[in-house]
Amino acid sequence: MMFSNLKKGLLATTMLASATLVAQSASADDMVALLLPENVNPRWEQQDAAAFLRTMAEIAPDVKVEVFNANNDTSVQQRQAEQALTQGAKVLVVIPIDGESSAIIADTAAEEGVPTIAYDRMINSANTTFWVQADLEGMGYDQAMHVINNTADGDTLVMLKGSPTDPNAAVIHNGQLRALTPLYESGARIMGYENWTQGWDPAIARRSMDQALTQLNNNVQGVVSSNDGNAGAAIAAMEEQGMAGTVPVSGLDCTVQAQQLMLLGKQTQCGWRPLEDMAAAAAQVSVRLVKGEDFSDLAPQTVENGVGATVAYVPVGSYSAVGVDGVAYVIANDASITKEMVCQGEAAETTFCQ
Repeated sequence: MMFSNLKKGLLATTMLASATLVAQSASADDMVALLLPENVNPRWEQQDAAAFLRTMAEIAPDVKVEVFNANNDTSVQQRQAEQALTQGAKVLVVIPIDGESSAIIADTAAEEGVPTIAYDRMINSANTTFWVQADLEGMGYDQAMHVINNTADGDTLVMLKGSPTDPNAAVIHNGQLRALTPLYESGARIMGYENWTQGWDPAIARRSMDQALTQLNNNVQGVVSSNDGNAGAAIAAMEEQGMAGTVPVSGLDCTVQAQQLMLLGKQTQCGWRPLEDMAAAAAQVSVRLVKGEDFSDLAPQTVENGVGATVAYVPVGSYSAVGVDGVAYVIANDASITKEMVCQGEAAETTFCQ
């Protein structure tokens, strides 16, 4: 699904203007906590957290933002939430490790009158106040279609799925299967190997890809990877077999490393979301919640979460970035990534960077 720049601009501009109206009277004692899930994927700290901090500094400079990182430990994330509440947080913005266990965080916060925002990943609690996300099923479909369109009848595929505890991983995989299941059933494509990646850990994805290559005797023509960390791991494994750059590999997030691999022809696709807009939406709703003010004009849509609760929702668009043109698009539209950042190391020698 192509992301509309006009829609992107309208979302960010409209919400920013609305939030600015209430930010002027924010108290210096007000605090918002941002709880990150892990640091194995660089986007959380380098892109999402950075964008959230930038927006908060612009629209509510008097509101303190505390950032926590749980390093893929659900008990640590719960303790960090408790610590934030003890410190007086007025809003929790949570990227949950586990959509189920994070319900404890939202429920505990609600007992103290503190609202919880689910960022990127849904929290299955009746006390989830707001959610912002892109069409991840559609992005999974785009990943699979890219690999389908760059492979032939009878080709063997590897599927490196996301973390089994992340509800988003299943949504992405459902999108992939929507495209691939008919081909698997007809024999047009062969499912050679698939595995989940606990905690989205690239080291686990690397072991999976090594196993796939061993079991299939390197007979792999495409890799449907659910994110860039998995993609990089798959490419590293294929590099040792002299296969990198000959097999289409999908991804998600369009990290700097992924774009470098795309310029080198080793990763061929990545799904991009406007993380700047996602972080801005979360920040703008946070400011309204800090003030105890209505935010329905900022989040007019609703979704039902896993426990049947109605949650206010802001959807954002997405873009399937392919090859050099995809890298150019992401750099032009992602405030967190510059051409200078991408054009480092081996990628600096590519035509794009000259």
